[in-house]
Amino acid sequence: MSAQKPPAKNGVAGLIELMDLLRSKDGCPWDNEQTHQSLIEYLLEESYEFAEAVESGNRQAIREELGDVLLQVVFHSKIAQEHSQDPFNIDDVADVITNKLIKRHPHIFADSKDLTTSEVENNWEMIKQKEKNRTSITDGVPVAIPALMHADKLITRVKSVKDEIAQVKENQLVNDVKKDLNSEAEVGQFLLSFVAMCNERGIDSESALRKAISQYRNEIKKSEN
Repeated sequence: MSAQKPPAKNGVAGLIELMDLLRSKDGCPWDNEQTHQSLIEYLLEESYEFAEAVESGNRQAIREELGDVLLQVVFHSKIAQEHSQDPFNIDDVADVITNKLIKRHPHIFADSKDLTTSEVENNWEMIKQKEKNRTSITDGVPVAIPALMHADKLITRVKSVKDEIAQVKENQLVNDVKKDLNSEAEVGQFLLSFVAMCNERGIDSESALRKAISQYRNEIKKSEN
């Protein structure tokens, strides 16, 4: 196979052109074998590496890792474009998120109301529930995300509603923490110590939390009936 010329365009257009080349019959065999499913691990890995770069404050690392995340979006969009029955491309993906952002910012594009940050967040969740016909505040929280993130999202959802039973459950969870924790550093040390205790007793802390979350989700759904 003869050497290919790199894309002539810069920016996102150049990246899209490069992906078209890599997925062509004269492109890369590895890239041509990939599917949405096979790329999931890379999308997750790149997302975590971007988060780590942000935490480090290294601007060069942030730029580089954000590029790796963008590659995953372009890669998945190219695979979607090749679908025989329901193809869509990266422009379609951009249109969907653009329309979604406009709909979920009525205080900017419709009502022109001055809202607080918390009011914007609550409004966003209410609009999302209507769009997706969700019947439970637990709907839309992926069960596959890390357990701590999962727990935090569920608790945040509970706090966003006025349901008295759900609020009682949230208050009970807070009261279960006996130690007075007032800072991020104290909470971090508490969690680290807790995981160490689980390890010493042969308990998988991630699995234990997932089981507790599953029970918590069931209790929330029961309170909504």
